[in-house]
Amino acid sequence: MSLKHVIEMYDVMDDLAVTGEKVKNYLRKISANGEIQVQTIEGNNGKTDFVKVVIPGKQGKSNGGDAPTLGIIGRLGGIGARPEMIGYVSDGDGALASMSAAAKLLDMTNKGDRLDGDVILTTHICPDAPTQPHEPVPFMNSPVDILTMNDYEVVDEMDAILSIDTTKGNQIINHRGFAITPTVKEGYILKVSDDLLHVYTQSVGKLPVTMPITTQDITPYGNDVYHVNSILQPSVATDKPVVGVAVTTETAVAGCGTGASRVTDIEEAVRYCIEVAKLFGQSKCDFYDKKEFAHLEALYGKLTHLQKLEK
Repeated sequence: MSLKHVIEMYDVMDDLAVTGEKVKNYLRKISANGEIQVQTIEGNNGKTDFVKVVIPGKQGKSNGGDAPTLGIIGRLGGIGARPEMIGYVSDGDGALASMSAAAKLLDMTNKGDRLDGDVILTTHICPDAPTQPHEPVPFMNSPVDILTMNDYEVVDEMDAILSIDTTKGNQIINHRGFAITPTVKEGYILKVSDDLLHVYTQSVGKLPVTMPITTQDITPYGNDVYHVNSILQPSVATDKPVVGVAVTTETAVAGCGTGASRVTDIEEAVRYCIEVAKLFGQSKCDFYDKKEFAHLEALYGKLTHLQKLEK
């Protein structure tokens, strides 16, 4: 159960003066295990703090082992839109979920429950991000561009990535809770992973909910095509499989909306990611069928040009 950590992390983040260092200090109070880095980056619209947490596994690569490493990215524009909006905004749920997952995993290590593989969790902390127009509701913007986010949040050591993002400002997913996307790898939108669907049924206790995505969604920002949001932008910066974990609602809710985050929904997403991490580190959870992917590329060639801003 991760609810305690979600509530406490929410309290840390719901603050005009929150920084990456304050998030780091909260995590360090839980455990001295793992590695936590904070880097402040200046952008055209302000600054933000990138946070990276590495939690070593028993057979993880950081300990000389060969167990696969899962990446959990909290994707967002900002956790606040001050001074335009007062308080924590809906868009912050990706950061809240990823750092709450880090808190829970650190707490688990204190109690003797270490995962087999390493887990790398990244996000950024900005309490005063700008907003931008978007249909059907306004988007959150960010102090830094999407390429900078990918530089600091997509880590080479990640063998697969779960990208958590608030995905409420649309009319294509009408479910309160969270949904997962098909796997994206090197420009291909692949079938939804059966293993990831199974983890959903076990952790949530309900039938799995999936979110539709399009070719536009897996292309880089800045190419003048519609993107549902930034949930799959990590896929343009890696050759590893990426799956979106979308925190969702029944109605279209603006990313810059306040009072719109439900800690119980976020806790479900956190718990899901942790359960995936357990199995992935044991090589018991496949994000995609490697043989079929090779067959697809043999039939139709590579689609890596979709990962680039210009052909």
